[in-house]
Amino acid sequence: MMRGRDITICLMCSLLGVTLLIVAGLQLDNINAQRKQMKLISNEPMENAPPSLAFATVAMGAFRGLVVDVLWMRADKLKEEGQFFDAKQLAEWITTLQPRFASVWSFHAWNMAYNISVAIPASQPDQRWRWIKNGYELLRDKGIPLNPRAIELYRELGRIFQHKMGGVTDDAHKYYKLQLAAAMEPLLGTADNQFFEALIAAPTRWEQVANDPNVRPLIDALKAADETFLNEGAFVDSYLSLRQNPGRFKSAVFEVIENFRGTKTLDKLDIFAKAYHLRNTWKLDPVLMHEINKTYGPIDFSDPNKHSPLDWRHPDSHAIYWAVKALKVANQNETREIDMSETNTDRIVAHSLKNLFNYGKMLIYDEPVQPPEEDGTGASQPQMLKQIYLRPDLRMFDPYNKAVMAIIDKYKDDSGRRESLENGHRNMLKDAVLSFYLAGHKDEALRIYNLLRKLYPIDQFKVPFETYVKSRFFEEVEKLGIHDATAQIAAIMEESYYLYAIRADDEASGREKLAEDIHQYYTKQNPDEIRIDLPEMKWLRYAAIVDFLNDRRYSPYLRGSLLARIKIERPELYKQFDQVEQELRKESGTSE
Repeated sequence: MMRGRDITICLMCSLLGVTLLIVAGLQLDNINAQRKQMKLISNEPMENAPPSLAFATVAMGAFRGLVVDVLWMRADKLKEEGQFFDAKQLAEWITTLQPRFASVWSFHAWNMAYNISVAIPASQPDQRWRWIKNGYELLRDKGIPLNPRAIELYRELGRIFQHKMGGVTDDAHKYYKLQLAAAMEPLLGTADNQFFEALIAAPTRWEQVANDPNVRPLIDALKAADETFLNEGAFVDSYLSLRQNPGRFKSAVFEVIENFRGTKTLDKLDIFAKAYHLRNTWKLDPVLMHEINKTYGPIDFSDPNKHSPLDWRHPDSHAIYWAVKALKVANQNETREIDMSETNTDRIVAHSLKNLFNYGKMLIYDEPVQPPEEDGTGASQPQMLKQIYLRPDLRMFDPYNKAVMAIIDKYKDDSGRRESLENGHRNMLKDAVLSFYLAGHKDEALRIYNLLRKLYPIDQFKVPFETYVKSRFFEEVEKLGIHDATAQIAAIMEESYYLYAIRADDEASGREKLAEDIHQYYTKQNPDEIRIDLPEMKWLRYAAIVDFLNDRRYSPYLRGSLLARIKIERPELYKQFDQVEQELRKESGTSE
């Protein structure tokens, strides 16, 4: 009896188990579909993998993680051996096998932007740029969407913009800056706060603008004018390339644009196209960009509470954007312990703001680099090369100072990290005192010096203001680097024009001579180092005059007085200024 009863129980349990397995199996397709919809699948089938890797992936099943470990060790060994291209291929397989393994995305992007790029000669900057672009696009377009809570990926993306593109360690760094500026200029070249508000209000989807009865006539007219616009998926890119590549379009397209010029219809399409491109290609949210502008943008000297937008042509503006994104992700976890990844992200914000203070203003111009060549008509045409000159933007001091003071307060209970941040802050204040002083803003320099003495009461800052400034100046001249040189020359030149405007001619002449001497000394000391080459003095003079004329801390009368005096008393300088301005206008396609 007991034996038969046991058998019955076992049969019933087996039958129940089989029934449960069948029911579970019927739910599997639905569960997998939901996992895929929620992007929880980390083992998508591999494409273009070698047969051995594809076989190992399928055959080992649950041992997929072991395959990744082996590939990772192999990739690291290849990296150490300098075989960067092979390491890149393995990294691609690892990201396919384990797309939520954040470290491999960082490694993959870093390898392309730093190792592979510099394996290409500096004489081929376009090829170097391609690998740097591959690196940041990998993080931006693939790694971050799959790992939206991995702040190290945002930080690594910000670091590529700040250090690789914004720094000077790469011999082709000017080329990278020019490429980014060329891409952002048509989108945000002269954007003000009102323009960013328009970007925010623009439709987010193509269907919204395509079905707008006010815009549809323009879209239909462009489609009829050139078949390029028939592809609605590429319509925005085609529209935005009208100015950069006009030769690829039929003349009828420009007739359409001319017919709609000055209308709200064209304005609406234009704003939509730029906002759409920022959101979908650059992955930049206009809402966050506007927020960053209002927090970190340069102040208006006439109203310190008003911020102008950052210059989004500058790599450091992009570095700040991605660092802020990372910190917002981190802040979503209020119970977190602040780790070094978050600390280093805070440092990106601080360093980028410092960089924008030291060289945040951009001047892009054409410069002849080769003897003129015959153009076939007997006339000669010079070979031109775009150059970029970065100079200080004193308006960035207050945004930097407020941001860094907040970061220091964040780490007030961590003596090691706080001390490191305070050292950087103290050095920046020392530089700012000298920069404002040499630019003629002595009241502001004194204010910063008093802040320096209050926050860091050490013997070095106990001397009188004028004594400190003079000792600091000679200290800097003796150890000039590229950023010190450009900042000091720009500041000295601007002060010289201020002194000239107030008719302190002897002092003005002395300052201008000092700037010329520093320029001559510095270029002679480093004749062969391309990355630390300074522009000609004519460009430095032009930039200094423009900065003075646009500096609202000086009265309109004083600014007008400078230009009037130069025109009458220094016609050669005025002629040179006018020639440089005409060159820039010709280059940008603008006129009087």
